[in-house]
Amino acid sequence: MRPAMTMRNIKLTISYKGTAYGGWQQQKNARSIEEELKKAIFKTTGETVIVYGAGRTDAGVHALAQTANFRTDCRIPEERIAYALNARLPHDIRVTESVEVPDDFHSRYNAVGKIYAYHLYLGPIPSPFYDEYCWHMPRPIDLTLMEAQCAYLLGTHDFRSFMASGSSVKTTVRRIESIDFEREGPWVTITFKGNGFLYNMVRIMVGTLVEIGMGKKRDMVSIVAARDRSCAGMTAPAKGLFLKQVLYK
Repeated sequence: MRPAMTMRNIKLTISYKGTAYGGWQQQKNARSIEEELKKAIFKTTGETVIVYGAGRTDAGVHALAQTANFRTDCRIPEERIAYALNARLPHDIRVTESVEVPDDFHSRYNAVGKIYAYHLYLGPIPSPFYDEYCWHMPRPIDLTLMEAQCAYLLGTHDFRSFMASGSSVKTTVRRIESIDFEREGPWVTITFKGNGFLYNMVRIMVGTLVEIGMGKKRDMVSIVAARDRSCAGMTAPAKGLFLKQVLYK
């Protein structure tokens, strides 16, 4: 008599271009990353599974290393699952790693932080090659002032001013560990590392920083203290945002 097979818990690292999708979460009226992954898993294993993502990226947002996990009875070697799924996924979604993890691992609840990167493209003429991956800035902005104002976002604060409506979180307090600016030619990358981010938080912070750089907004101290979305700046376009890494212990 054969011993009963035990379910395996598989963690995936996923890279995707979010342009053609309504976001991570499966939905009725748009394609989603979650739905495409579930379809690829079904075609590979014959199983209808629940995919637990580390977080929900919005429509148009990209990911370099999103994480998710699912349970399966399939016996495909852990490292080969990525290749099997990629053969069935659209070209703009790729599983870069698949590993077996302990049964109690959960991509969302075990995460201790995330790193996001936002790309700006400076200059009078947008790039036809990179327009889907950045926010084009045709006018000069004061990057030095923007970087200086970031100091007031570091640490633990109530970030209610930087949360879009429609969220039902229990607390709007988050901790930002670091904000780094990097410039190479026309490219400016702003990287945020924190223990968690509210709905549209990074995009609103970027939009606010850009308005500060244009001389349109007051200092960041009063915006944070207000705890009022109307006091912050615009929401930066989704296409410039990348989920760079999900952090685990």
